[in-house]
Amino acid sequence: MVWIKLVVCLIIILVAGTRLSRYGDAIAEKTGLGRIWIGVVLLATITSLPELATGISSVALIGKPNLTLGDLFGSNLLNLVTIAIIDVLYTRGPILHYVGTGLVLAATASTLLIGAVAASIYLAQNVAPLGIFNYIGLYSPIIFCIYMIIQYMLIRFQRSQQSQAGTDSPPAASHGEISLKKAIAFFVLAALATAGAGTWLGFIGDELSMVTGLNDSFVGSLFLAICTSAPEIVVSISALRMGALDMAVGNVIGSNLFNMGVTVFVDDLFLTEGPILSYASTDHIFTALIAMLMSCVVIIGLIYRPRFWPRIWVGIDAAGLVILYIGAIAVLYFMGNL
Repeated sequence: MVWIKLVVCLIIILVAGTRLSRYGDAIAEKTGLGRIWIGVVLLATITSLPELATGISSVALIGKPNLTLGDLFGSNLLNLVTIAIIDVLYTRGPILHYVGTGLVLAATASTLLIGAVAASIYLAQNVAPLGIFNYIGLYSPIIFCIYMIIQYMLIRFQRSQQSQAGTDSPPAASHGEISLKKAIAFFVLAALATAGAGTWLGFIGDELSMVTGLNDSFVGSLFLAICTSAPEIVVSISALRMGALDMAVGNVIGSNLFNMGVTVFVDDLFLTEGPILSYASTDHIFTALIAMLMSCVVIIGLIYRPRFWPRIWVGIDAAGLVILYIGAIAVLYFMGNL
């Protein structure tokens, strides 16, 4: 039954996610906001709601903070693999060659936040919990403030580069038949659906951990991450089909920003037993390092764009992302069974 529940929950997330890219692009068209900002901020926030809801239910209702941390770091990895997935589907060449360079700032900031959380886990486990009144970790509000500063920087950068945004992408799809109110309304409905399914996933993940006998870190990093990252995958593929390349790539990068900057902070607030990272497995430091390596591959792909970059089936950067992800999952599996 737990696998049936998992499939049903996944279907709910997929159905809600199929509409997000269309109405997100409509909002970008109606408001005049660039696709990079829509992808990195608006779409990323909505598609990250399953991770947020799963985290809240895991720490507040189930009492398994390690499960939600595994979900967050596993989602970071899978989000970056999504770039490889859409790279395979994009026939013109390596997709990172055709998106705006404004995503370099978002990808660099994402790497910074992942590293900050990994360093905080090490400090919480080996130095001191760094708790404020033994309730919330000192690192959580600091990381959240860094996230807000990054969002401000992205908005300022987007405004200064708006005339250049999306110049390498195919022409935008027209959404003349969709009003701004309708686009926002459907966005809200999709958000409610993904948040509800994400809350359910927290309980499903707990059942999976007991049924499979695997530890929370591995279950969160693999099974929960696949489900909670489903909206990012669906939205990015849908955006790619519409020709919104900046939005397709920005969505997954922005989701990683949200996971580290917002979800960790909110989960820490809901965990009453103490600072959340003091309960974290050191396995997550390894996952975070892999996510940082994968982010560096993305940054290189965004900056270094040689025309002679060989491609037979998939770009070298996309192949590197897949190899790193498979290697990380294999190592986590063996670490969980030692």
